[in-house]
Amino acid sequence: MARIERYCAPDVIDPPTYSQGVKVTGAQTILFLAGQVAYDPAGWPAHRGDIAVQAREAFRAIKAQVEAGGGTMASIVKGPASTLVAVAALAHPDCLIEVEAIAVV
Repeated sequence: MARIERYCAPDVIDPPTYSQGVKVTGAQTILFLAGQVAYDPAGWPAHRGDIAVQAREAFRAIKAQVEAGGGTMASIVKGPASTLVAVAALAHPDCLIEVEAIAVV
């Protein structure tokens, strides 16, 4: 079974609000998940203009992807260690948020 723990070098600031890194030992399978957005059944962006609902749908898709791969939300290692990036736009102008993840299962 994989062990997932916060990681930070001793001489680097380790803020309480996020992890500088995640250390994984004993891993068997690693899932690299593409950015997930809120899509309707036809494949078009859903919930136009509602970032809160789009965020819930993106995380629902992440959860479904991880569980289909044999893990749980606790298996996600890229999420606890995160990067915030401002972009001009996502793939479609109605997409307000995209969430990617890496999970160790």
